[in-house]
Amino acid sequence: MKNLKFLLGIFALAFISSCSSDNVEIDTEYPVIDISAVDAFPIQCSTIERGKTFTFKATFNDNVELGSYSLDIHHNFDHHTHSTEVTTCETDAVKTPVKPMLFISNYTIPNGLKSYEATTQITIPADVDSGDYHFMIRLTDKEGWQTLKGLSIKIL
Repeated sequence: MKNLKFLLGIFALAFISSCSSDNVEIDTEYPVIDISAVDAFPIQCSTIERGKTFTFKATFNDNVELGSYSLDIHHNFDHHTHSTEVTTCETDAVKTPVKPMLFISNYTIPNGLKSYEATTQITIPADVDSGDYHFMIRLTDKEGWQTLKGLSIKIL
């Protein structure tokens, strides 16, 4: 009986010591969307012409590793808000959409990067409703933390 208890004790000790205690620091920081560069676009209150292509440009940063981003353009004819900016923009009168633009697209960021210059070509169809729109940028890091930047723009 003593030998059985001794063997069980040895196995328990071996099991406990085989468990690793990874001291890996957990990422708890949100990624950062930076649109402060001179050539960043769009920024709050930007105007974009129908029938034209523009280049989205922003810098993304994270303390550990970036994951992906998504862009969303949708109408704001009812003056709802997602804005994350302090500055407000002049808005048109509330109106009913007839043919509003809706753009939603996801983009991957190459593995292992802590900083990334995002550039994406976006074409505004010539026949969409002009007026107030939101330009939403969602940035997610590898851990799953997400940052949202909501900009008010106008399509002319």
